[in-house]
Amino acid sequence: MDRPAVDELTPPNRTLMGPGPSDVHPRVLRTQTTPLLGHLDPAFLELMDEIQDLLRYVYRTDNEWTFAIPGTGSAAMEAALANCVAPDETVLVPSNGYFGGRMAEMVRRLGGTPVKVEAPWGQPLDPEDVAEAFDSQEIDVVAFVHAETSTGTLQPDVPELTDIAHDEDALVIADTVTSLGGVEFRTDEWGVDVAYSASQKCLSAPPGMSPITVSERARERIEARESPSRSWYVDLSLLGEYWGEKRTYHHTAPISTTYALREALRMASEEGIEDRWERHERVAGALREGLEAMGLSLVSESWLPSLNAVYVPEGVEASAVTDGLLADHDIEVAGGLGDLAGDTLRIGCMGHSARPENVLSLLAALGDVLEGLNGDVEADAALAAARTSL
Repeated sequence: MDRPAVDELTPPNRTLMGPGPSDVHPRVLRTQTTPLLGHLDPAFLELMDEIQDLLRYVYRTDNEWTFAIPGTGSAAMEAALANCVAPDETVLVPSNGYFGGRMAEMVRRLGGTPVKVEAPWGQPLDPEDVAEAFDSQEIDVVAFVHAETSTGTLQPDVPELTDIAHDEDALVIADTVTSLGGVEFRTDEWGVDVAYSASQKCLSAPPGMSPITVSERARERIEARESPSRSWYVDLSLLGEYWGEKRTYHHTAPISTTYALREALRMASEEGIEDRWERHERVAGALREGLEAMGLSLVSESWLPSLNAVYVPEGVEASAVTDGLLADHDIEVAGGLGDLAGDTLRIGCMGHSARPENVLSLLAALGDVLEGLNGDVEADAALAAARTSL
C-alpha cells in the first residue's frame, strides 16, 4: 500500500447553530494546547476536584457523586440506566421524542422492561399520565428528557414528576443534555435522583465529556444492587472511587478534553448560572421572534430556548435548507429526526453560540436560502423582529 499524502488539517470556520456541538470560546480551545498530565498526577487530581465543585454549582446540587464520564451524552445516558436499572426492573420512558426511544432501547439491552408514557412528539409529558402509569403497574425508575432535542420541547412540572415517582419509591432520571448550563435546572430542589448531560451543548466545550450527578438516595440503591452494573466502563461505583477520596485507577482520562470542560465550566461560573439562563432565554427569544416573523412555526408550544425546532415552508425540503446554509453561509443547522425528518429544522442557541450577532446572521442567511428555494417567507420582517427583541 502506498503512503497516503494528507495535507495539514484546515477545517472550515463554521458558525454552529445546530443541535450541537455549539461554538467553543477561544479560552476553552486554548486549554487543549497546554501540556498533558498523567491521569493520576496530583495536579490533575486537583483539577478533577475543581470540576466537581463547578459541576455541583451548575447542576445546583450538593451530591457527592458529581463528575464527568468520558464519552458523549449517550454514554452518560447509558451510565444512568445501566446503574439504576437491574434486570427485570420496569422503567417508565417518554414517547414524545427521539431520545425517549433511545432510552427504551438501552433499557431493553440491560434486561429491563421499558414502559412508555404516551405523549405526542412536540408535547411535554403530562404528570397525570405518569401517575396513571403507576396506578396500573409497578415501576422502578422514571426517566424523562428535560430538553428534547428532536422537537425543541422543554419539560415543565419537573418537581411534580419527581413527587409522583418518589411517592412510589421509584428513582428519577433526567436527561439534561440540551439544557445543562443554558436552561433552568435545579437538581436538589426538584428532587431529581440522577441527571446527566454532555459537554458540547450549552456548556460549549468540545464533545467527549458527559457530566452526571447522582443523589444519595440513588447512590445507596446502586451500591446495594445484588448484581453489578452490566457495563464495566460506566459503572458509577468504580467511577466514584476514581473521582472520590480513594482515587482508584479506573481509566486513562482524556486529559485535554477534561481541561476544556474545566475552562467551560469556569466561564459558566464567572457569568453566573442564573445570568447564563437569562442570556439564553433573551437571545433565543430574539431568534424565536425572528423565526415566527419570517412565517415559520415552532414544533412545540413548550418552548426550549436552547433548541428551536421549526417547520419548513410547504414544498421545501429541510435538507436543501441545511445544505444551502452550510455551502453558502458557513452556518450549520440540522434537519429533523424520526417522525419530523424532512419537515423541520433544528436550530440551536446554546452556550457561546447564543450571541445576538449569530442570531441576526442566521436569520439573514435563512431568509436568503428559503427565498432561493421559493419558500414563502418574510425575511426582512424576521430581522426587524429579532432586532426589536434584542
